[in-house]
Amino acid sequence: MKTILIWLLLCLIWGTTWIFIKVGLEDLPPMAFASARFLLGVVILYFVIRFQKIELPKTAKAWRLIALTGVLQFSVNYSTVFWAEQHITSGLAAVLQATITVFGLVLAWFFLPNERITKLKIFAVVVGIVGVAVIFIDQLKVQSSMAFLACVGIVIGSYAAAQASILVKAKAGGIHPASLLFCQMICGLPAIVIYSLIAEGNPLNYNWSLRAVICVLYLTVAGTVAAFWLYYWLLGKIESTKAMMISLVTPLIAVVIGAVVLGESLPAQTGIGGLLIIGSIGLIVFRKKVNHIGTENT
Repeated sequence: MKTILIWLLLCLIWGTTWIFIKVGLEDLPPMAFASARFLLGVVILYFVIRFQKIELPKTAKAWRLIALTGVLQFSVNYSTVFWAEQHITSGLAAVLQATITVFGLVLAWFFLPNERITKLKIFAVVVGIVGVAVIFIDQLKVQSSMAFLACVGIVIGSYAAAQASILVKAKAGGIHPASLLFCQMICGLPAIVIYSLIAEGNPLNYNWSLRAVICVLYLTVAGTVAAFWLYYWLLGKIESTKAMMISLVTPLIAVVIGAVVLGESLPAQTGIGGLLIIGSIGLIVFRKKVNHIGTENT
């Protein structure tokens, strides 16, 4: 039950981050926005680790894993997403990001011997991605070469995020989630910060409005520190495919919240797409398994 509650909480947190990103980007340039979010996250985690006396990784092997997953998760994934959304619609980006589940399914086959590709998993993932595509069907247009490159960038970022998650589950089980996240961001942030300073200029010249600050704070505390901490804990408890199915639910939540909070129009086909997504989640995440002595467990 605890894992299900954490799974649902992560859907809610990451589903609400979209609206804060959208509002914050009205005042802040994209890479600077991401840099501020993660730099503040590093500061918060530093004090948490010091206060709770959480151990940092000590071996070169652990740091190599952290450096690789940090670059994949934060340098590659977030930089491609923020860059790509300047050239394609958020709906198209959401559909392409849903391929995280596809990459996760395949990568788990190679890195996690206990997680095998099954017909049910393939069917559920396809249904979920179709559900996301149905919701954003009006935005699925590629009208220029830059838009095409942006689509490629999103897919590359999705692969990076999936690969990072699979490696964390396969090899980082002994590292505390807070320590793992803290060290990952230290390794993954320099590329984002350097690019931001070069391409977007002096941070002191940005429009640091009250709403921009609120957006940064929410994305840092809830969308980064709390969410990734819980996500890494969850990865250690359930199959990676189940964990990554979160990426199918967050676009649905984002659309609904956008309609309620910002007054955005709710696509007529949201109900159909939502049912497909919920159905796919039910097949994988909430499906009951029967063990060898006949008792049921979730």
